[in-house]
Amino acid sequence: MEKYHIERNTVQETLVIPLYGRKVCAEHYPELFEAREAARICDSLDYDFTEKGKAMESVAGLFGAMEVAQRHYDLLWEVRDYLKEHPEAAVVNMGCGLGDSFSKADNGSCRGYSIDFPDVIKIRNDILGQGEREDNIASDLLDFRWMDKIDSSKGAIFLAAGVFYYLKNADVIRLIGKLNERFPGAVVVFDSCNERGARLMRKTWLKEADIDVSAYFSVNNSSELESWNIGSKKISERSYMRGYRDIFSKVSLIHKVLIIFCDKLVRMKIVKIELLGEQK
Repeated sequence: MEKYHIERNTVQETLVIPLYGRKVCAEHYPELFEAREAARICDSLDYDFTEKGKAMESVAGLFGAMEVAQRHYDLLWEVRDYLKEHPEAAVVNMGCGLGDSFSKADNGSCRGYSIDFPDVIKIRNDILGQGEREDNIASDLLDFRWMDKIDSSKGAIFLAAGVFYYLKNADVIRLIGKLNERFPGAVVVFDSCNERGARLMRKTWLKEADIDVSAYFSVNNSSELESWNIGSKKISERSYMRGYRDIFSKVSLIHKVLIIFCDKLVRMKIVKIELLGEQK
């Protein structure tokens, strides 16, 4: 079977690195993480992972892979939990990339929607295609016309994995406010960290650009979430690395230190917002 070629230094490369991170993490911690689909996709690509593999064998590199894998686990937990009460709901992956959250959570009766830019959706269609109950939608998240394509009559859960850091804070608030207006009763789940953590994450793609980094998405404390003008909502949050299962005892001492750093100094969280409708 001919492999799909991935160009270096393109959007294609940014899509496959998280998958490779999950694959590496599962190889190191098979008792904690499962990444067969991510491994299958990586194996189907014409891309030399040697350089990335060496980087992920470092302490920091492996921890980065662990973060990606744990985030995937956390958001999947939330989707599966929601589907227990809403088995035919819409599962909407905002900024989907090549993520396989829907296929992992699929209970046989829910419906999956994957939203991303047209060039990303083209790659997704080429590599993954779409199943009978799946729709790949090519759209900028901030072009709210994509919401017209979501059937939320049986409920809806919207997830965003590592996506909001590429948006300005005001745009994230506007997006969730529009979801609250359009899909009252739905749930939104996403990862967040404080401004210190967001700066660390973004330095690789913002480079030395002359922009106001502080305008981009971050959450320094829970009171900021409560102050968002997005309509009526119920907000809860959990630790990114320890809130859904505690892997602390399973990892090395240095990774224990990094987990504490993420919890205490970077405030890495999974945020869940129950949308209760737009305030009148």
